[in-house]
Amino acid sequence: MMMRDDAEDDTAALRKEVRTWLESNWDSSLPPEQDRWNLSPATKAWLVKVFEAGWAVPTWPADWHGRGLTESQADAVAEEFGRIGAPGARQDRSNFIVRTIYHHADPGLKRSIVPALLKREKGICLLYSEPSAGSDLAGIRTRADIDGTGYLINGQKVWTSGAAFADYALLLARTDWDAPKHAGLTVFLFPMHQAGVEVRPLRQITDETHFNEVFLTNARVEAIQILGGLNNGWRVLQAALAYERTALGDQSRAARHSAISDDLIGLARQYGRLSDNALRQELAGVIALRKLHALNGARARELGDNNEPSPLVSLGKLAMSRILHEEARIRTSIVGVETLLCGPDHPLADDANFLAFNAYFTSIGGGTDQIQRNIISERILDLPREPDPDRNIPFRQTRSG
Repeated sequence: MMMRDDAEDDTAALRKEVRTWLESNWDSSLPPEQDRWNLSPATKAWLVKVFEAGWAVPTWPADWHGRGLTESQADAVAEEFGRIGAPGARQDRSNFIVRTIYHHADPGLKRSIVPALLKREKGICLLYSEPSAGSDLAGIRTRADIDGTGYLINGQKVWTSGAAFADYALLLARTDWDAPKHAGLTVFLFPMHQAGVEVRPLRQITDETHFNEVFLTNARVEAIQILGGLNNGWRVLQAALAYERTALGDQSRAARHSAISDDLIGLARQYGRLSDNALRQELAGVIALRKLHALNGARARELGDNNEPSPLVSLGKLAMSRILHEEARIRTSIVGVETLLCGPDHPLADDANFLAFNAYFTSIGGGTDQIQRNIISERILDLPREPDPDRNIPFRQTRSG
């Protein structure tokens, strides 16, 4: 009992420290950012302060810009930042790309890039998916051919968020065509600003252009930029995807919509629908889903570790996908026929439509809902794997179309 009381006292003291620091440093007039890939100078200056104070990655040791806090203490830090809407804290959980580099890059490579990424002085994207290799990422055909001290990269990537603003990418490429498809892959920290890299935006149903296709023609990356070792890319990729699923599972709402429509109960009250028994039942259902999701998230954090996340993160990612779709459906039902309209004259309808479209992002990004169900069935429920006749033959002998 004394140990628990001591831990509670430590957390209370930490919260007080965070609040005092925020009161002294946070500028509440700082506008919320609408484009996370192209931040304003004021937001970048704020992120530098957060980084220098150790709040950006609070579970990391002090010599890696953190404070050596426990997971629960770091969550308390994030809650204090979230209470006033201040960004930048707890990137040791939310920034899955930095997290991947931290756990899988050599110390020299980490020192050269991690601080700049945490402060958003540099941008980074993910060059994973290809036109013929989306859910089955082990089937990628972008090749990395050795050339002196580095590799020449040729291929095409697609659905790359933020590629137009990125200075670097985590690139998945095939380095051994005679190994089975999972064994001949390597992950590189790839420089984007060079000849041979062409970025083309893809317009989404939400009328945004966050996604891109990227064409790579004799682009170059040095061997010292490899993460996790040559031909060990599948292991690095699995960790990176697990970190991404953790981040997607943690998210409480899409980035753009307003605080008004975020409160479904308040929205129902505003439209005079809160006394509708059927709607109240649906609201209770989605609130229950969120509570269950929070409990599963706590379970995943307890069973996993910071380097090798538990497959339980797939439960969280799949659950958040369902929650966002359910909330979008309920929001559309509350707003009603007004959702046939859009634009600034109908902000709640505009929000409802955006969120209904954007919910599909969580169903696809970081591995589709179907992939999450496969992971849950195979790695949590221990059910038989799906047939994969190409799994153990040299990749150059596999069939693809």
